[in-house]
Amino acid sequence: MRYLSLYRPLAGEEGAMPEPEHMEAMGRLVEEMTAKGSLLNTEPLGVRALGARVTMKDGQVSVADEDERMGGYALLQAGSREEAIALAKTFLKVAGDGVCEIRQIMEFGPPPSQPPIRDPGR
Repeated sequence: MRYLSLYRPLAGEEGAMPEPEHMEAMGRLVEEMTAKGSLLNTEPLGVRALGARVTMKDGQVSVADEDERMGGYALLQAGSREEAIALAKTFLKVAGDGVCEIRQIMEFGPPPSQPPIRDPGR
């Protein structure tokens, strides 16, 4: 199952570059989780001033400044909700104080089809 983890740091200056030691530790964690197949993709997110919140209500669209601070996201591969939570806990040990919101990505439709097996004798 795939999960989306949204990270909100609780402290620090928004948009500031982390210390080199922190970047090294995060790089090691990303490499480790990628090698295990539990991390599919991750990226930092821009500051709130670069984003917007677009809302439609009763057919009317409004645009407002983004009011929620976000540090980044990770696309995770986990066998269960509990495993996704464990991955978030591991991340937070390196990232520091913050919140990871975990959401399962729902997959609809038939599973990918396999190519037909061809008889080499024909």
